[in-house]
Amino acid sequence: MSLLKNFVTVGGSTTSSRLIGFVRDMFMAAALGTGPVADAFMVAFRFPNLFRRLFAEGAFASAFVPLFAGKLEVDGREEARQFGSEALSALFAFLIVLTVVALIAMVPLMYIMAPGFVSDPSKFDLAVLMTRISFPYLTLISLLALYSGVLNADGRFMAAAMAPALLNVVLVAALAYILFSKLENTAEAGILLSWATLIGGVLQLAVVVIDAGRNGLLLKLRWPRLTAGVRKLTRLAVPGMIAGGVTQINIVIGTMIASFAPGAIAILSYADRLYQLPLGIVGATIAVVMLPDLSRQLRGGREDLAHHTQNRSLEFAMALTLPAAIALFVLAKPIVQVLFQRGEFGPESTIATAHTLMAYAVGLPAFVLIKVFSPGFFAREDTKTPMWFATIGVGVNIVGSLALFPSLTYVGIAIATSISGWVNALLLGVALHKRGHFVFDAKVRRNMPLVLGAALAMGAAVFLAAWWAEPYFADHRIVFRAIAMGTICAIGLMLFALFCQLVGVVQFGAVLGKLRNRRCG
Repeated sequence: MSLLKNFVTVGGSTTSSRLIGFVRDMFMAAALGTGPVADAFMVAFRFPNLFRRLFAEGAFASAFVPLFAGKLEVDGREEARQFGSEALSALFAFLIVLTVVALIAMVPLMYIMAPGFVSDPSKFDLAVLMTRISFPYLTLISLLALYSGVLNADGRFMAAAMAPALLNVVLVAALAYILFSKLENTAEAGILLSWATLIGGVLQLAVVVIDAGRNGLLLKLRWPRLTAGVRKLTRLAVPGMIAGGVTQINIVIGTMIASFAPGAIAILSYADRLYQLPLGIVGATIAVVMLPDLSRQLRGGREDLAHHTQNRSLEFAMALTLPAAIALFVLAKPIVQVLFQRGEFGPESTIATAHTLMAYAVGLPAFVLIKVFSPGFFAREDTKTPMWFATIGVGVNIVGSLALFPSLTYVGIAIATSISGWVNALLLGVALHKRGHFVFDAKVRRNMPLVLGAALAMGAAVFLAAWWAEPYFADHRIVFRAIAMGTICAIGLMLFALFCQLVGVVQFGAVLGKLRNRRCG
């Protein structure tokens, strides 16, 4: 299966999940707004999700997948499955211990995660309760990450890409019940959502386990042993967790600082969800598809093919990310108005979230570049270099957040996060290039300035369109606001595609032809 076809498969599935996630966030904004229950639930949801991102996009994206893919390429299916079973057993034992310790020590952990909640005892206690309910989701989602790595290394992407949608479906159902039962902005609503998170995790894990069983990749749970494979996995995974999860580490730092301002955590979370759409679709797709391909190519000594994979991944990523970042910056206010402004989410929350989204949008290309550059290290079993670069980025984020928070509050935290992302991305790109592990070919050098120019032209056009459509966004009827936003987005997409076609960045007829031929084949 071609690299482009894999991108389309994973990207399409991830898009479906993210769109359902938007519905979830719209319901959540209406049900919880930016009040104390929203703040408490966002912290409770972030605790297990921090570890999910560390495992799913960190440890197993950086360590397990290359090792498992190498076993498949060199030693065969049975040896790979044996290694996978050893990793599963060790991981499961670690997660059980971690979960038990966290549940017991949740109060002191909450002092670390959200120190600002101490001034509001009811919010602090609610956050502790909801986090205890939802924290076992960590075990479920981390096992999902392992099984997703197994399937992806074998060239099977669909089930792992579709699984996250199930959590969003369950949360949407719970939020619909909350709105129907008039439980908006109540402690009962937050507790119900915490239980829904746990149920969603069970369904997600079930999907990938069933798919692995169908394809002869079901792993056996055994008594954990510190085998040579597990020791190597641990040695690579620990720095990989830091390197691959740097975005989430930055978000957690922002959460800790933002807990001192009422409503700030919720505002940051809503803005984060919006810029996570292109980051999740493009960045996660790149990471999922690129890493196993690079690992197999490098293990097979095909360095030229590895360079080709990296260059095409960079092209694909920037062609989608640059226009998305510019559109999020230019259309921040109307996007938030259309998606969130209703119920408990008022005009003041819209302005605050829009300004935060603009700050995040500046860093979006950097966060995607991290996803493009990191596999070049991970596929060579080098997780320490990205770890040190990520550590520098985290340091920049801490200093920037502390410096900007007093004057800019949540917007300052978002600005610091974006600056941190650019520092990390530049360090990764320069190091790869200097080592000769990422050689930019002529096509990339020609196309990247053209893509940026096309994206800027598109941004100017949608800015003028949004200015003209301002009266529709001010209309209280959601249908008018949605139609205006949909029209502007369609105009932006068509203009960007037209600009790219005119300057020769991409020939859409050729791309569609390749996909059609693959499908027929």
